[in-house]
Amino acid sequence: MKKLLITGASGFLGWHICQIAKPEWEIYGTYFSHFLEIPSVNMMKVNLTDFQEIKNIFNEINPTAVIHTAAHSQPNFCQTHPEESYTINVTASCNIAGLCADSAIPCAFTSTDLVFNGLNAPYKETDSVCPVSIYGEQKVKAEAGMLGRYPNTAVCRMPLMFGMTTPTAKSFIQPFIETLQAGKELNLFIDEFRTPVGGTTAAKGLLLALEKVQGLIHLGGKERISRYDFGQLLVDIFQISDAKLQGCRQQDVKMAAPRPADVSLDSSKAFALGYEPLSVQEELAALATSQDHDCKN
Repeated sequence: MKKLLITGASGFLGWHICQIAKPEWEIYGTYFSHFLEIPSVNMMKVNLTDFQEIKNIFNEINPTAVIHTAAHSQPNFCQTHPEESYTINVTASCNIAGLCADSAIPCAFTSTDLVFNGLNAPYKETDSVCPVSIYGEQKVKAEAGMLGRYPNTAVCRMPLMFGMTTPTAKSFIQPFIETLQAGKELNLFIDEFRTPVGGTTAAKGLLLALEKVQGLIHLGGKERISRYDFGQLLVDIFQISDAKLQGCRQQDVKMAAPRPADVSLDSSKAFALGYEPLSVQEELAALATSQDHDCKN
């Protein structure tokens, strides 16, 4: 059976890829700080910032393909810990691309829509990058470094992602739901726009890119939506009564990392390859249904 190495398998996206890929692949997943067991997945604790450790893993497993999701992906953390985040976000990524190049195996990398400054959306793969945060800068460096070492890398720019809680990770909607169900006020941006997708959809897109893409690809959803309008859909679909949802502007909230206003992705290139995101409403409705099912069991 083909062997797929997934870095960051304990993360939200990594866990979803494991679930989707299991029928087709023998999966080896790395974690660092969050141990978990995933049925039918070989989990390994690996410090990806140690080149020798990564090299040993490649030599032991001899993977057929690699999906590299491991990262410090919180922009505020990267802004305040630039050196610590650089080692995993840039150095480790370039090393992984080099090892994939040595074996001439498919490699997919998860970049971000935050490589753009938010002033000229929707963004195509051919548009110039211009990040406003350190996290965005690090992903730009990783993209260039990986493609420099291994031009066959599929560099997948991911949008905002959401979905069910995994054993070791949440998406951004869980705190939203908890806040609203507790009767507390939730302030969401009316002037920040993304093209979000569910975790399962994103995982399918990455596996498609691994097979069909070399170079840049955007894996955004089919609709541009503000954080506030996303929250309104969440309230309606999860039937949260008396929800205290308030609109605010980016300038009203002080955060360590600057935020772009609109990093909506034009993902028509991926759609033409067979990438099929559901609408946000459909994704949320499916989550609400599965949550109801889990509660009844």
